[in-house]
Amino acid sequence: MSRFFGEIRQVAYLVPDIEAAMDYWANVLGVGPWFYNPRVPIRNYTYRGERYEPHNSVALANAGGLQVELLQVRNDVPSMYRDFIRAGHQGAQHFAYWTESFDADLARAQAQGFKVCMGGEVGENGRFVYFEDQSSHPGLHPGTVVELSEVAGPKGKLFKLIREAAQDWDGRDPVRPFPDLNTL
Repeated sequence: MSRFFGEIRQVAYLVPDIEAAMDYWANVLGVGPWFYNPRVPIRNYTYRGERYEPHNSVALANAGGLQVELLQVRNDVPSMYRDFIRAGHQGAQHFAYWTESFDADLARAQAQGFKVCMGGEVGENGRFVYFEDQSSHPGLHPGTVVELSEVAGPKGKLFKLIREAAQDWDGRDPVRPFPDLNTL
C-alpha cells in the first residue's frame, strides 16, 4: 500500500481494439462483466495546461478488488495516452489511486514533488489528474504513470456497481453499457 495514496485501485491498459480486448478478457481470462462507454464525457480536460476535446472509449471490470480499465484513444488530441503510444509502449499505461479527499491528496502529492500533466472531470466529484511520467525512476515500467481519481460522487457509485457485478459474475452479458452517471 502506498504511504501517500493508499491502495492501488485500478490498472489501465491502452488497447488498439477495445471490443477485441473486452472479448479476450471476458472469454479467455474470465474477467467481467465489462461496463463499456464508447465516448467518455470528459469535461475541463487539459494536457500540459492546454484544453482539448478527447474522444476515448473505456471499458471497466473488476478482478477481485482491482479494477481493470481498457482504453482506446479515438482521436489524436495531445494526451499522455498518445505519448505512450507514440513512444512505442504497450500494456499498462497507468495505475490509479482513488480518493474522496481529492484536494488534500493532490496537495500532498504535489508537496512530495509530483507534477500534474493531464486532468479533467467525469461527472460530479469525478476529477482526475495524471502526474508527469516518472519512468526515469528505477523499477517503474517506461511510460506508466500515476493517476489520482476522485470517487466522492457518481463515479464512486459506478465503481462500486462494477465491483459488485464482478463478484458473482457467471459469464453472461459480458459487455454492458455504462449507466448514466446522473442517475447514480
